[in-house]
Amino acid sequence: MERRLPARAVDRPLRLDIDTVGRRYIAQRGMLGRKATTLEDYESALRVHLVPFFGDRPLAEIDVALVEDFVWRKLEEGKAAKSVRNFLGLLHSIFAYAIRLGWCSHNPVAQVEKPRTDSGSDIRFLSLDELERILDATPDTPLGQVDRLIFLTAAMTGMRRGEVIAVRWMDIDWHSQVIRVRRNFTRGRFGSPKSKRSSRAVPLAPRLARELRRHYDQTPFREDVNLVFAHPDLGTVLDPSKLRKRFLSCVRRAGVRPVRFHDLRHTFGTQMAAAGAPLRAIQEWLGHADMRTTLIYADYSLDPNQGARFAEQAFSRSDTHEDDAASDWALPPKAVGRDLRFARGVTSDPPPGSRLVRAHIK
Repeated sequence: MERRLPARAVDRPLRLDIDTVGRRYIAQRGMLGRKATTLEDYESALRVHLVPFFGDRPLAEIDVALVEDFVWRKLEEGKAAKSVRNFLGLLHSIFAYAIRLGWCSHNPVAQVEKPRTDSGSDIRFLSLDELERILDATPDTPLGQVDRLIFLTAAMTGMRRGEVIAVRWMDIDWHSQVIRVRRNFTRGRFGSPKSKRSSRAVPLAPRLARELRRHYDQTPFREDVNLVFAHPDLGTVLDPSKLRKRFLSCVRRAGVRPVRFHDLRHTFGTQMAAAGAPLRAIQEWLGHADMRTTLIYADYSLDPNQGARFAEQAFSRSDTHEDDAASDWALPPKAVGRDLRFARGVTSDPPPGSRLVRAHIK
């Protein structure tokens, strides 16, 4: 839909409130090529949160204290800190746009302290045993078989839900063993991925390649432009919301603790880190624009400093061997990384409290 700047009457001055300037800013972003889904998010935040709070107050009358009141109001309403930060980001951009056009002289948002997000909370991900149980819990129907392959693909590539269901056969490079992420399906339309960095290539592991080959041989929709995970009867794109609900149903049937579809993406990140993959490579595979986002998986990486070995030496007693048994479970770094890959499983238990999971891939 074409967006045009709201008409401005020549015979009367422009009313410089949040609603008017905000709509002009969003229209200007649209003319510069901002994604339609992003513009919809801006319009929703402006209509639902910014305009009801600031009303028709002129920009010049909005000060730091009032913006801080807005932050407190939203937090009291139960809005997540990340959401409030997004609202402030839009408000900051609206003021910056107004300053550039000479409509106001200061940006009060620049002086407001943003609420902190809880970066210390644990991420949710599946053990390999839990993943297999969910795959086994998918119904043995044509649609269930497609769902099963979607769940496996999301876990083994880290692709987002909208990216997985938008993959075409032409996006799979069998020779190079990668899947190229070029599209996304969200809010009922195909579009480019979330950001420039989200256009990327993700690994195509041998197990996944075998299952995709088998699916290719069985599906009637095998043209290059056809969707890999098309509806088995219609060949159309799957409904993301219904796919999410079917995933949650499989989780319940499998008896697995509550997880979201997005946690399949976290499963990829944690398993790849535990296998020894560099965080920079994981950032590329996941399409993170900021390395700080990828650092949530750093705790699951192999310890490059071999701290356990040094701790063993530092606290060992030279006159006894009572702790020898405690070190029997230790594996060389290469073995740990190898045993955490999707295609293999460890044969001995990790120590109590270890985050490493036993892999039982069939």
